[in-house]
Amino acid sequence: MNEILWFLFMLLDFSIVILIFRLFRKEGLYAMIVMSIIVCNIQVVKIVKLLGMTATLGNVLYGSIFFSTDLLSEVYGRKDAKKGVMMGFFTLIVMMIYMKIALIFKPDPSDFSQPHLEGIFNVMPRIVIASLTAYIVSQLHDVWAFHFWKSRTKGRFLWLRNNFSTMVSQFIDSVIFCSIAFMGLFSPRTWWNILLTTYILKFLVALFDTPFIYVGRYMAERMGEGGGDGR
Repeated sequence: MNEILWFLFMLLDFSIVILIFRLFRKEGLYAMIVMSIIVCNIQVVKIVKLLGMTATLGNVLYGSIFFSTDLLSEVYGRKDAKKGVMMGFFTLIVMMIYMKIALIFKPDPSDFSQPHLEGIFNVMPRIVIASLTAYIVSQLHDVWAFHFWKSRTKGRFLWLRNNFSTMVSQFIDSVIFCSIAFMGLFSPRTWWNILLTTYILKFLVALFDTPFIYVGRYMAERMGEGGGDGR
């Protein structure tokens, strides 16, 4: 059941990104990056079973950020894709600061939300550092790699640059996050298991976004958007 729901959720999310892009163009993709980074950092606290693996739930929306930045790269170029990355990065920082402040307020005796908010947002500094570092390094690599392959292939083979850039970047993200967050806390075997299961799901998300980026590029051409010049 979880696998079917996960797959349907992934298709729904990619479809919504395309719809928002159609309605709001570049600004819509920025909005989806910001929304996804916030929601995936809330969903990530939920542990589920997927494909026989124990995994966190936020991988679909996190993978969707790479899809949005790749679409920005393809249609508008490197500068606008990097802008989307930085908007997500600073949004994540501000969200964490604001929610930390919210937790400091003394709750009223009638309040029921404090322990639930603490469970989601009262994370260890090590996890915060891991999340921020993995995000900024992997996303900037994704933008660079996308345009590297676009230049090497002279603008052909969109599927190649979309998959190569995202799959490698997702691996970088997983290694950085798991190293900073979990290395030394678990045995080497458990650590490798966490890393591999985390990456496998991100790999699948990257694979399934390929037809959607073709739809996005076709839509951009019909709307007369961008030029994909790579600057």
